[in-house]
Amino acid sequence: MLLLKSLSGERIERFPVWLMRQAGRYMPQYRELRAKEKDFLSFCKNVELAVKVSLLPLELLDVDAIIIFSDILVPLEPMGINVRFEEGEGPHLEWDGNVKALRKITSRDTEFVNEIIKEVKRSQDRVPVIGFCGAPWTLFAYAVEGKGKADFKKAKLFMWERREEYLEFLGLLSENLVEYLKGQVKAGADLVQVFDSWLMHMPYEDLKEYAVLLKVFFERLKRELGVPIIYFYRGSGEYLELLRHVPVDAFSVDWTVDMFSWMEKENRAFQGNIDPSILYCTEDVIQRKVLEFLKRVPRKTKYVFNLGHGLSPDMELKKVKLLVDTVKGYRVG
Repeated sequence: MLLLKSLSGERIERFPVWLMRQAGRYMPQYRELRAKEKDFLSFCKNVELAVKVSLLPLELLDVDAIIIFSDILVPLEPMGINVRFEEGEGPHLEWDGNVKALRKITSRDTEFVNEIIKEVKRSQDRVPVIGFCGAPWTLFAYAVEGKGKADFKKAKLFMWERREEYLEFLGLLSENLVEYLKGQVKAGADLVQVFDSWLMHMPYEDLKEYAVLLKVFFERLKRELGVPIIYFYRGSGEYLELLRHVPVDAFSVDWTVDMFSWMEKENRAFQGNIDPSILYCTEDVIQRKVLEFLKRVPRKTKYVFNLGHGLSPDMELKKVKLLVDTVKGYRVG
């Protein structure tokens, strides 16, 4: 499969392409399916609907990978943190701050996720299936803050003022996420992506300690999963200086990173980097920007085209399809 070949450095004729949040509200077909469930979390847990949603990007966009339809907050619920989604507002989490009361989980606690993977695998064998989870810091930040915030002040104060509990929480999250991903791989995931969407809110000095924890976390994933691992983080290239020793197969980066320079000096696969806002441009500008970007990639393999973040609800399906088609039409040489 093209994506797996590129990650391993095998010869490819074109760069593989998939998109974060590729199944979402910008698709009318998604909105029709979403209307069948009362709330977003119930939607994620409805295996039949989640499978249909997961397959939409393959049917409508012809992407090179399917990422299962779920949410990074799913494993927090069986740990003892109340998770709910308010329409138009995003997630709301309720937790009393008692780290000792949080539970260790097994993959059986989120069996519906594994069932989604199994059904997606049964439905198609054209492209690899990506399992995923949130990274320890991002899930910690959500749990402490209660929702996505501009500065994550509560999470930072918890990290600084309750350091032992902070480290204990991150340790438990790491244990649980290993089990969570093991269940996904056993169900058939061909690779996994770990999302550290809120890492840019962590001060650089604290990142030094977190990078050590991440190294241990990913070393265990490498030992126990046996599939490629992509680590998506949001933050500058300076962050990558501290993260470069983390044993993952690919770094997925946003548009603040000079990815091309890193590709020249790091023999590791990279993913993403292009600003999703180009999708608000006219079609000719989208094509031009994508082709200009691809021509700058200094390699003929070990790159996966993606955006620097997920697709937004107000983007146009036809423009997303144009972007995918443009990438697929570019020959590596």
